[in-house]
Amino acid sequence: MIDPIAIAVPFSNMGSRTMTLTLLALLLAAAPAPAAETPAASAPVTLTSIRAGLAGAWTGKLEYRDYQADRWFGLPVTVRVEMMGDGVTLIRHADFDDGPKTGIVTITTAALFDPGTNREQSVSFRKGREAELTTATLRLARAEAADRWTIEEMRDGSDDNRPAHIRETTRRDGTTLVTVKEVDFLDDTGETWLVRNRTTLTRQ
Repeated sequence: MIDPIAIAVPFSNMGSRTMTLTLLALLLAAAPAPAAETPAASAPVTLTSIRAGLAGAWTGKLEYRDYQADRWFGLPVTVRVEMMGDGVTLIRHADFDDGPKTGIVTITTAALFDPGTNREQSVSFRKGREAELTTATLRLARAEAADRWTIEEMRDGSDDNRPAHIRETTRRDGTTLVTVKEVDFLDDTGETWLVRNRTTLTRQ
């Protein structure tokens, strides 16, 4: 960078104060302005970051649709989510209060996500039942913010002892998380999606 004082001194020695001040003003005006600070870009909302953001405690209810009565019946539920150090393995503990006859039902699920294929493999354990292994494909349908998004999960399996396509749509808005499970039974004709249950949770 040119030193304005070094240039100004010779002209000052010549007795030209006006020239010196003029050169100083021109050189200072031509100096590059400090670079404006650029605000840090927010982290992108991805399936991986969304899953990691689920870690913590949640409470709410699991509701089943009674089509004969045309109403919802709900069970209290508490959920604890742990994200492992690899950033893709998730452990989910869910406790359902199924009333005085059954008591607390605990379901523990370990899920491993592959960001390269958007597939999630999971195994669930529940007392009195065989372990359940599933593979689902996840799709990010809405990504407004880290706590405002919608994920669609598709898999094949069984429901009510019938083969079915299973779709779970999870929508988060702030501290509220709602998952709706729908099924399309494969032992009938046509494509008909029925809502089977709904889980509404609030972060604690």
